[in-house]
Amino acid sequence: MTRDTSTFSAAALVAKARAKEGLEDLGPGSFEEPLAVLLDAYASAGLHDLGVQVLGGGVVHSLRMRLRAQAWIQRHPEILDEDVSDPVVVVGMMRSGTTLAQRLLAADPRLRSVRGWEVLQAAPPLDLDLDDPAPDPRIAAGLERQELTQQFAPDLFAIHPMYALEAEEEIVFLADAFLSHVPESGARVPTYSAWIDTQDFGPAYDHLHRMLQLLQWQQRRREVAAGLPGDRRRLVLKTPAHLGYLDDLRRRFPGLHLVHLHRDPRATIPSGASLNTTLHRMHADDVDPHRIGTQWLERMGWSNDRALAVRGAWATAGAAPVTDVGFSELVADPIAALQRVYEAVGLDLDAPAESAMRAWLGRRPRETGRPDYSADSYGLSDAAIDDRFTAYRAAHGEHFVSTDM
Repeated sequence: MTRDTSTFSAAALVAKARAKEGLEDLGPGSFEEPLAVLLDAYASAGLHDLGVQVLGGGVVHSLRMRLRAQAWIQRHPEILDEDVSDPVVVVGMMRSGTTLAQRLLAADPRLRSVRGWEVLQAAPPLDLDLDDPAPDPRIAAGLERQELTQQFAPDLFAIHPMYALEAEEEIVFLADAFLSHVPESGARVPTYSAWIDTQDFGPAYDHLHRMLQLLQWQQRRREVAAGLPGDRRRLVLKTPAHLGYLDDLRRRFPGLHLVHLHRDPRATIPSGASLNTTLHRMHADDVDPHRIGTQWLERMGWSNDRALAVRGAWATAGAAPVTDVGFSELVADPIAALQRVYEAVGLDLDAPAESAMRAWLGRRPRETGRPDYSADSYGLSDAAIDDRFTAYRAAHGEHFVSTDM
C-alpha cells in the first residue's frame, strides 16, 4: 500500500512549527541541509501512516524547541553565560550500565542532571513564569508521557525506560540539530546514515551546549525562586552515541571527565538490535530484524573504533580524562565502583553523597518484562560479534568476561 509521505516537506514542517509557537527565529547554526537529507530519507523509509505522523511530529517538536530556545535566549542573553564546560559524561554501549552510573551520580546533591521531563520540553512555553513556586506544568506532561509509554508501548519501555523524574540522556538535543543516530534507530534511512558519516558534528554539539546552558539557567532560577542559593553545580550527562564523537564532545566541553562503561559486546549488541527493532516496528510494517542486527553491529563497531582512536590520541598527548568501569564491577558494588570516578574528578564521595546514592538504590525503578536478547534473532552470532570487536576487546577486555551474558 502506498503511503502519503507529503508530510515530509521541510517548508511545511517549518511553517507548522512557526505557526504553533508564533515565532520565526530558529536560532543559530545551519540545520537546513541535515533536515532536508533526513526528510528525504523518511519519505522513502516505507513508513506506515502512524509512523509518518509520529516521525513528522517529532521533527515539528524539534523545530518548536529551537524556536522557543532562541526566544528565551533573546529575552535573557545571560543564558549564554552559563558555564557547562566541565560535565561528568557517562558513555558506553547500551546495556553496559550507563543508566545506573548516571543516575547514581545524579543522586549526589552537589551535581546536576537533566531529567526526563526536561528532555521532553527543554525550552518552556514563553508565557511560563519561572519564578512561580507552583510545580512546573512540564513535569505533569512528562509524567503523562511516561504513563502512556508504559501503557501503549510496554516493549519499548521495558527495553529503554524513560522516567520523567529521573536523570535522562541528552541525545535528543543532538537530534534537534538533525545530526544524530536517532533516526536510524527508528526507521530505515540508509541514505541519511551514509550522509551523516561524512559530516562535521560540530553544529550538533554546539546546539547541545546551548540547550544545556538553557536548562541549567532554568534550574538555577527555580532554585533561587524557592529560596535556595542556586549555585552552579557540575553536570552529569549520559549518551552512548557520544562514543563516535569524543573530540567534538571535548571541544565543546573542554573540562569534561568521561566515565566509560564496558561490557562484553555479546551482551550489549543483541540488546541494541532489540531496541531498534522495536522502534522500527512502531513506524513501519516491513521490518527485518536481521538487517537491523547487521546495521547495529556495524554502527557500534564504527563508534567504538572511533572512540578507541580518539582515546589513544588523548593518551599519547598525555591528557586522558577518562575513568574506565566494568559493568560487572558496577553491578557488584556500585558505590565502590564510582569511588574511582570521584577520586579522578577531585570530589569527595562524602557521607551525604553516599547516603543519597544508597537511598536511590533503595527506591530504584525496576524494569520488568525485558525480552530475552538472542544474537541469532537478529542474524548475528557470538563469533561475528567477537570478530567486529576484536580491537575493543583487546583494549578493554579486562573489564568484562566473554561469558557475561
